[in-house]
This record gives sequence, C-alpha cells and structure tokens, in this order.
Amino acid sequence: MPDIALYQPDIPQNTGTILRLAACMGVTVHLIEPAGFPISDSALKRAGMDYLERAAMVRHISFAAFDDWRRSERRRLVLLTTKSDLPYADFTFETDDILMMGRESSGVPEDVHALADARLTIPMADGMRSLNVAVSTGMVLGEALRQSGTFPKSLGC
Repeated sequence: MPDIALYQPDIPQNTGTILRLAACMGVTVHLIEPAGFPISDSALKRAGMDYLERAAMVRHISFAAFDDWRRSERRRLVLLTTKSDLPYADFTFETDDILMMGRESSGVPEDVHALADARLTIPMADGMRSLNVAVSTGMVLGEALRQSGTFPKSLGC
C-alpha cells in the first residue's frame, strides 16, 4: 500500500483534508516536521472532521529521521513537484511507494529533491502554476492505488 509523506506542511486545513483522504483510503501519512502550525490546531481538526482519529499518522522530527526510516524499510520516495517533466500518469507506481508532497509555500529544498527516487508532475493548462496540495495528493494517490490494485474494497461515495 502506498504511503503519503507531507514535508513540513504550512496549512492545517490541507493537512486535515489529506489525513481524511488517507483514513478513507487506508493509507498512512508521514508528517515531516516542523509543521507551520501546531498539530493540535483547530483548523486541522475542522478539515479532518471525525476522520482524524481513524487516520494513521506517523510524525518524524526531521527529514533526516524520515529518510533514515524510509531507507531502512527500502521504500521508494516519489516526489510530486513542479520541477519535473514526467507526468504522474506516465509513471509506473509500486505498491510500497511513498508519495511526498512539499510545503505549500515552497515545495522541498534541493537536497530533498535530489534524494527522491522519482520526481513527477501533474500536467496543467498553460499559464497555471500549481494545484492545491490536497487536490494533488488525491489525484496521484488515486493513480497509485489504481495501478497497484490496492484501492479499498468497500464502496464509498
């Protein structure tokens, strides 16, 4: 099952929405600190609603701590970035990939970018800069789950 990693997220509402998505899809979210808000923030809870208690979240005190864990588990790091020419739909996902989303304000630093095993982008209409991180996460996670055959079995919406 793919996991989601959030690199030092800035906006609690986006993180709450992603945690809700993760709970519904049965995936784990790795939150790489420091976050730009207290993890107990009311906006996080409002966006995640009652799904937060059912979301699997692992907090990592730094990117180095996360990367040490990831390497020990032999997990592939797939970074979503505007600095790539490879569309996510043209990529072959593996079951245990970790899909990393950068900070809403600045993405990830170059050293983190360089450590990613793959760098993917979401094609958009000309003149557009980026999508909301929660929307991007949903799109790419859906494709990763589809390719790996790991969508939850019960029917939702």
